[in-house]
Amino acid sequence: MRVTATAEFMLEPILEPNKDQGSSRDAIGLGQAAGKGLNTRHGTILTLEDISVSFDGFKALNDLNLYIGVGELRCIIGPNGAGKTTLMDVITGKTRPSHGKAWFGETLDLAAMSEVQIAQAGIGRKFQKPTVFEALSVFENLELAQKTDKSVWASLRARLSGEQRDRIDEVLQTIRLTASVQRPAGLLSHGQKQFLEIGMLLVQDPQLLLLDEPVAGMTDAETEFTAELFKSLAGKHSLMVVEHDMGFVGAIADHVTVLHQGSVLAEGSLEQVQADERVIEVYLGR
Repeated sequence: MRVTATAEFMLEPILEPNKDQGSSRDAIGLGQAAGKGLNTRHGTILTLEDISVSFDGFKALNDLNLYIGVGELRCIIGPNGAGKTTLMDVITGKTRPSHGKAWFGETLDLAAMSEVQIAQAGIGRKFQKPTVFEALSVFENLELAQKTDKSVWASLRARLSGEQRDRIDEVLQTIRLTASVQRPAGLLSHGQKQFLEIGMLLVQDPQLLLLDEPVAGMTDAETEFTAELFKSLAGKHSLMVVEHDMGFVGAIADHVTVLHQGSVLAEGSLEQVQADERVIEVYLGR
């Protein structure tokens, strides 16, 4: 272990990333078939290899390797500044890596695709703060999300097909907002807005969902329902959840990845990473 110091900050341990973690496709791939049009013959829906991102000389991601299996529910944890947001930015095309490869399925090169193309290919992202159309009803929000290739008002004037309406009804039941279908989104509780935004992703049938601190600000009951929801979605979708609430992580995660200083520090079950001395030192504490 190396230690560095600056004039402004306390001494901080710099731990070498675990080169054995985040580097085996066979260990992660679940061998399932993804949705229509995506080649996942190795059972891996997302492949990141040797990804580096630098901002003015600072390496936000440093030779990061990450593999997400089809239908998997993966939790990403780590201290502030570990690279979690930059990781999501790379996957969605908001930030381009300076080095490395990023593949969606076997054939889609994320580094060569625009943000819109990536979303249309089947990657949906939910930010920490819910972004819904507060003046529109719950139903109108879902209707609008289902028609992302049209303008707002053209989408609302267009008639839904029976299949589209059935899909919205199904999502309403999934997110438990059927009773609030005509309620303006602005009148929903914080947790309900979070559920609505998840529903707005689901009506687009994404194959990979990226969820950033989804239970922040939720009540205990809402957090419990979110855990149930995510576990019900796993298998039908692949989920990558960035979260600091370790109780929530423990309720949902089969596999946890710990980031530190832009690299994968550890991977495994929550129990395994909680027992890792390096993880305890840089993140969990004693």
